[in-house]
Order: sequence, then C-alpha cells, then structure tokens
Amino acid sequence: MQIQVDTREHKKEWERIRTQFDDIGVKYFRSKMYVGDYQSLDNPRLVIDRKKDLQELCGNVCQQHERFKAELVRAIQQDIKIVILVEHGEDIKTLEDVYFWQNPRKHEIRWKTVNGRKVKTVCSEKAVDGMQLYKSLCTIRDRYNVDFAFCEKSETGKKIVEILNDGR
Repeated sequence: MQIQVDTREHKKEWERIRTQFDDIGVKYFRSKMYVGDYQSLDNPRLVIDRKKDLQELCGNVCQQHERFKAELVRAIQQDIKIVILVEHGEDIKTLEDVYFWQNPRKHEIRWKTVNGRKVKTVCSEKAVDGMQLYKSLCTIRDRYNVDFAFCEKSETGKKIVEILNDGR
C-alpha cells in the first residue's frame, strides 16, 4: 500500500504519524489533496480527514462550518467517501461516546479576581457540549455519507492503514 498525505498536514502531527508509518513499513508520499489528509493509491475514492481531538472537530463543525461543509460537498460531487479520524484518546471510541463528552471550553473552571476576591467562572456557557456535537455529527454522517472513527495518538498510523485497507 502506498499512501498519499496532504502537504497541508501540520508539521508536528505529520512527523509523529510519519514515524508510525515508518515503524510499520508503510510507503507514503506528500502532495496536495483535493479533500482530506490521507488516501491509498489503491482506492482514491476513500479519504481520511484527521482531527487532533474533539475540540478541533467541534471548531470545524461550529466556527468553520462553511469551509468544512464545502469540503464535504466537494467530496460528494467527486464520489469520494470521507472518514473523519479523531485522535481524541481512550475515553472516546465510538460516535455514541461523543454524546457524553464534556467540552473543556464549557466545563473547565477558572478562577479570576473580582474586587479583590477570587471568583469561580466557567469558560463559556455558549460552548457546544457533547450532546450538541453528537447531534451535529449524526446529521453530517447522514447528510454527507461521512463515517467517524476514533483512536489514540499512539495508534493513528496503524488506524489510517486499517481504514484504507478495509475500504477497498
């Protein structure tokens, strides 16, 4: 298998994944991709769009919605299947687990000083919580034929290969 990697992948993230590819003997090359971040030359109609965690995915879905939607539409127009691979960690293994995610932007407690007294504040009451994100991802899955996969950062390279092999 030879994997094409988008040149716009973040340098640090790519270096980590490249090391994982090297460890398992995967061949790869880098060039700009039309959609997504990774694809196998054996099946160019299947791409993986990697997200570093649910926080990044939440930003794409909520704050960068139009750009994100445009990529999904481009994929459908070209008959390309997208799998969004989220490197969140061991607590999120399925799409259903997203429902119970606690967004640190909403649930993180911070202390600030007001009139000489420490006051407890929540980061942002308007931040999206797991239930809202789950509903949005289900809509994206159903409307744009997108699959979601989850892994830990230490297994991303292996998971990319697994998804691309299974999609043949």
